[in-house]
Amino acid sequence: MLIDVLINIGLTKKEAKVYLACLELGSSIVSEIAKRAKINRVTTYDILEKLIQKGYINFITKYKIKYFNPTKPDLVFAETKKHTEDFQKALPDLKRLHGETPHPRVRYFEGIAGIKAIYADTLTSKTDILNYANSKEIRDFWPNYDEEYVAKRAKKKIYLHGLAPADEAGEKVVKENRKYYRNIRLVSKKKYDFSNEINIYDNKFSIISFGEGLIGMIIESKEIADTQRTIFKMAWKLAKK
Repeated sequence: MLIDVLINIGLTKKEAKVYLACLELGSSIVSEIAKRAKINRVTTYDILEKLIQKGYINFITKYKIKYFNPTKPDLVFAETKKHTEDFQKALPDLKRLHGETPHPRVRYFEGIAGIKAIYADTLTSKTDILNYANSKEIRDFWPNYDEEYVAKRAKKKIYLHGLAPADEAGEKVVKENRKYYRNIRLVSKKKYDFSNEINIYDNKFSIISFGEGLIGMIIESKEIADTQRTIFKMAWKLAKK
């Protein structure tokens, strides 16, 4: 059973036998250890050298003869525990290398083609889309927005809950809510005017800026998406029905 325990923490069967023999004998020469471990002397010496490197054995020399001493089991346990803790600390980095990243995946887009790519990604959504949008801004940059995007979303039956400034464009959009499979509520343009567009869907959070140059990004993170959903729900309750 002791051999199996030592194998489970990284020793080979022969290394385990030699270490146990050293524990039983105390400070001993290689021939005594080999006899107790029932392993030939040359192999035992090679194993002792490996155990020295691993920290399980140390030695002293007396009259040109090496005496091998086992490291105390509690010290071996402490070192093994430290290695486990070090591995645990490294888990996030190891997962990132393996593709299991806890860090958000961020993709950047530029120009009208890039912005359309962000909208196209929302059409893959398996959840309702939660949206903050300036109804006028997007249509100024993309005149065929309703035909090329909104109609496609409605056809796919991807429902959208949206907040938009209460201006002429916003009022027009609200009138077509049912037609385009959505529910948009208006907020005071004076108090809550915004030009950027935000979409929250699946585990994604997209931002589009219509300021100096068209730029946007998609952030893929369950934690960020869930937080943004919570914030949207708070804003939704305050919006005009």
